Amino acid sequence: MKRTASAAWSGGLQKGTGTISTQSGILAKAQYGFKERFEEGPGTNPEELIAAAHAGCFSMALAAQLEKEGMTADRLQTEAAVTFAKVDGAFSITTIHLDLKASVPGASKADLERVANIAKHECPVSKLLNAPITLSVQLETQ
Repeated sequence: MKRTASAAWSGGLQKGTGTISTQSGILAKAQYGFKERFEEGPGTNPEELIAAAHAGCFSMALAAQLEKEGMTADRLQTEAAVTFAKVDGAFSITTIHLDLKASVPGASKADLERVANIAKHECPVSKLLNAPITLSVQLETQ
């Protein structure tokens, strides 16, 4: 199974503009740019999209892990906070914090913490953040 997304960018870093689209069409030419990434503005940015992907993936991984333990959540609400900061002169994602609020009948806090930590490590997006990245490049001539 493969999922795809694309980005288009025109111009320089600060005054340029871009759009992001996904295979499913849920994002179709969604605006992103310098202002959306480093300040506030309409549109999205890569870090926000990583946070959304991580929150969604972790919630599903936790639901699966709870089922393995014989439990079913009434509600899992996960917020992912991606910290984007300058380190040694270059921007990096320095941390991601997952904040979970859960309603799981029959679960103790210790049960939930144990199962949530397993899910945190089993979530494919958590694993991705340490994965090798490959790249192919093609130069188009005008």
